[in-house]
Amino acid sequence: MPENPVKHLNMLLVEEQPLLRRTVALTARTLGLGTIHEAASMEAAERLLREHSFDGAVISIDCGSLRGCVYNLALLDRMRNGMYVSDSDIPIAVMAENATAGLLNDLRERHISRVILKPFRAKVLLDAFASFQQPAAR
Repeated sequence: MPENPVKHLNMLLVEEQPLLRRTVALTARTLGLGTIHEAASMEAAERLLREHSFDGAVISIDCGSLRGCVYNLALLDRMRNGMYVSDSDIPIAVMAENATAGLLNDLRERHISRVILKPFRAKVLLDAFASFQQPAAR
């Protein structure tokens, strides 16, 4: 009997909303998409990134409803510069409230594979994690 060619993925979800994190992590596990490690903040994400190698990540870069807020892309920069255990070219999807042309350009420069605009259904995140199982088309 042939082995299942799908690799078990180790993925990171950075999102401050606990219900969304938990729902996505449990559903992904049930669907066999891999293990989702949850982080409620950038600091928690950095701890996980220093300790574990990930095959993909979905990261919320929201700055809330603060007027004139600038998105913090430092975590993405450190990931792409190879400062953590994971490969620097893992697929990364970003969740954001708004997507300006400037933000989209900044994300494109960082090779972000998908931008997810809020609000969205949990299935959108599951689809993003499932897409990480596909070979990269670069």
